[in-house]
Formats: sequence, C-alpha cells, structure tokens
Amino acid sequence: MATREPSFIELTRRAQLIAVTIAAVAEHGYSNVSLARIADNAGITKAAVLYHFRTKDAVVDAAYRFVLDALVEDVAAAVGDVPAQDGPQAYVGAMVGHLRAHPRHTRMLIEALANSTAGHTPEQRWRPLADIIDASVRARGTDGVDSRTLAIITGGAIDAIVTECLHDPHYDSAAAGESLAAMLDAALS
Repeated sequence: MATREPSFIELTRRAQLIAVTIAAVAEHGYSNVSLARIADNAGITKAAVLYHFRTKDAVVDAAYRFVLDALVEDVAAAVGDVPAQDGPQAYVGAMVGHLRAHPRHTRMLIEALANSTAGHTPEQRWRPLADIIDASVRARGTDGVDSRTLAIITGGAIDAIVTECLHDPHYDSAAAGESLAAMLDAALS
C-alpha cells in the first residue's frame, strides 16, 4: 500500500506544530510540555495534533530534527565557504553565531539532548568537527593532532559559551567564539 504525500495544508499545519513545540519547549522545558499545551498554543485540539504526530515525543523529535537541520545547514555553508585549513574556525563561528541568533533553537537542542529524545551517540556529536579538523590538518600539512579529542574539547567549549549566553544575554558570545576559534587555530598550527 503506497503512502500518500501530505497536502499543502497538512505540511503547513505540521510546520506550525513544530514551531509551536520549539517555542513551548524553549519556554517551559520538555517535562512541562504536553500535547494539550502544544494544541492550545497552536489553537487546535489535541486530536488535531495527534492526526499529525502520534505522540508528544514524535512532535518533539520533529521539532528537534528541524532545529538540528537548520543548524547543520548554516554550519555546513560556513565551512563550505572557506578553504579546508580554515574549516574548524568557520565551524566554531557558525555554531556560536547560529545558536546565539536562535536562542529558542538552542534551548530546544538542550532539552532534546537532556531528555534523550535526540537519540545521538557521542560520536555523532564530535565526528563532523573531527573530520573538518582532519581536512584542515591535511591542508596545512601538519600532523600529530588528535582530532577526536580536539573536537570533543571544542564542542564542550561551544556548549559552555552558548550556555553562558543563555544565562547572561549581555555576555559577548561572538567574542568568546572568536577566542575559541583562535585557540583552535593555534592548536592546529
């Protein structure tokens, strides 16, 4: 039995529910968001939410995937726009910049990861940056870099910068991102 393609109206409603879920999770946290809250915020019934998503976890997962896809797209574009040797620094700048510009997305990512709705392994977090670091090392003609460890450290630093920015909106995360990128560049030289 072939699955039919969703209509424009169904796609639009799903997009609305994803946006409402991102906002609700960002404001109230995963544990305080229910299908009823999502429905109320969208101005529809809980049954209408269930028509599009089978469970709360399904709609939260769709919201998480939307946020993650937007982040990956921005970072990939930034890394793709620079020579390989500058990829790690572009990665840091794009990650910090995107997360600073989209605080709701940041909170959505944090809540999804903290509540295990994301289903990521640790390697899925560090591997993309480790690959970018490896490409940078090859382009620079250097060696002796442990890309896995450097990616893990850099990821932790990005998390810390973004968390500080969420707690203190006046914190200059752009400058912190530039400092981290400079430290990463020094580690690769």
